Amino acid sequence: MAALTIDELARETGLTVRNVRSHHARGLLPPPVVKGRTGYYGPEHVQRLRLIQELQQEGLKLDGIKRLLGDDGERLLALKRAGADTEPSEVRTAEELRDRFGDDARLIKKAEKLGVLIPLGNGHYEVPSPALLAAAEEAVARGVSLDHALDLISSVERHARAVSKEFVKLFMDDVVKPFADAGGPPERWEELAESVEHVRPLAAQALLAVFRRTMDDEVEATFTDLARRLAKSKR
Repeated sequence: MAALTIDELARETGLTVRNVRSHHARGLLPPPVVKGRTGYYGPEHVQRLRLIQELQQEGLKLDGIKRLLGDDGERLLALKRAGADTEPSEVRTAEELRDRFGDDARLIKKAEKLGVLIPLGNGHYEVPSPALLAAAEEAVARGVSLDHALDLISSVERHARAVSKEFVKLFMDDVVKPFADAGGPPERWEELAESVEHVRPLAAQALLAVFRRTMDDEVEATFTDLARRLAKSKR
């Protein structure tokens, strides 16, 4: 990347010149290379500003960011990325949704409220989780009403969130807090990153194992009830 003036640096990072100068004043940004009367900025300045932006998006204040800048800030964001497994979203038109689920505006609004669909305007919707929408479509194809399928999605999300919070709390209490209390030893960052990377599949494995067992119990109970009803109707 060629050397940038402060105006070019601001445009490159989506900030205002005032923002860039404010970061200078706070000691968040290294000084530019001065040639004549003009300061020039390089890739390290762009990277630093983007790191600051990412940390701000995570809810950190500038004073806290200043303490994290450098290796700790980069490592912190690397930890977040290690634990992330975001499903790529898709865009669907209102016509496509009508073809798949029928023309009921009330149900579309319900799907929006649940976050299954996000209106983008001009008859387009973002689908944050195509897999979740596909599951709802499969349920509808098997005879479940879309209204009930959406109710089920809401219930599953509520219970899944509670389980997710339990796993994250366990990880925070037993892994992250001791690491932070020890001052974040550099030699333990790799160990922490590995733990973060494995917490999601560990939670998914435990949840699936329990679900299989409880689902078997519910299916068996349901079919026992069905057998009794059929036997009674044959009398």
